[in-house]
Amino acid sequence: MKTDYIECGDCVAAMDALPEASVDLVFADPPYNLQLRGELHRPNNSRVDGVGEDWDRFASLAEYDEFTRAWLTAARRVLKPDGTLWTIGSYHNIHRLGAALQDLGFWLLNEVVWRKSNPMPNFRGRRFTNAHETLIWAARSEKARYVFNYDALKALNDGLQMRSDWLLPICTGQERLKRDGRKLHPTQKPEALLHRVILASTRPGDLVLDPFFGTGTTGAVARRLRRRWIGIERDQAYAAAAEERIRRVEPAADPETVAIVEKRSEPRIPFGSLVELGLLDVGQVLTDRSGRLSAKVRADGTLIAADHRGSIHSVGAALQGAPACNGWTFWHLPTDRGPMPIDVLRQQLRARNNEEGA
Repeated sequence: MKTDYIECGDCVAAMDALPEASVDLVFADPPYNLQLRGELHRPNNSRVDGVGEDWDRFASLAEYDEFTRAWLTAARRVLKPDGTLWTIGSYHNIHRLGAALQDLGFWLLNEVVWRKSNPMPNFRGRRFTNAHETLIWAARSEKARYVFNYDALKALNDGLQMRSDWLLPICTGQERLKRDGRKLHPTQKPEALLHRVILASTRPGDLVLDPFFGTGTTGAVARRLRRRWIGIERDQAYAAAAEERIRRVEPAADPETVAIVEKRSEPRIPFGSLVELGLLDVGQVLTDRSGRLSAKVRADGTLIAADHRGSIHSVGAALQGAPACNGWTFWHLPTDRGPMPIDVLRQQLRARNNEEGA
């Protein structure tokens, strides 16, 4: 199947021409149907460079709903059974998108708020500043075994579970494509946003489809992260700019740098293995990071501390009076450089096993 190209034309017709169940991820940034009434000006009477293109104009909400259901139906057909779809919108259209998704059998997974760190102000001063847009992430069906790279997103967020509110800037500076000094596309999305979406819900080599390709942000990020992509765009000028933009993008040179390794899929390493292989001595004292709590390692791979005996997890929880504890990150081994989590030893053993099995 041909990939890594832009198809110029109607998105529904182009998707209908693709093989059924061939796409891993759809990212869709459809027209918002902003329903603007004339031009918008700043207090100094300068014109705001907003969205005034014909592709964002619909005769009625009924016409917009018909358009929405048509492209969502086509997108659902090309999605693999375990594929997912992301779509983005504003208060003008996101609720209609959500209803259509549910009506067509998609299973909603998350609503994500993209909070803009540098939003355009409300010049008329009659409403709140529109400082966010909303993304909906949906699986093709309720039973889909969809991809979610939890650990990768957690690492991206400095070790904290990624939340559903994302603070990211709008597209500005060198990233913004311009023609004759003006924005080439009024709603170009920042690459940071697509980086997070693609990292969250695909693996290297997966196929990402964008039916409203615009100036190619999805393709640029997909190429950099070594994902395959297809873009559909009916505007020839946008498509030409996207093609030139993506041509300049270099994919990550080392596949290992974009590989997705979820901790839950890694080979299990029992704590007792560290004792058996001499990475920890029987009687070794382990402490929490502060050194306030301690326990001794027993020959059978359990810990003993005061009135508590059991696994690294249960003893850690008991000493803290907590319902649960991740013993691999809670317990530390004293070293010359300070306390070291015993998880480091587990990773060393896992790496050794991988090398021996290669």
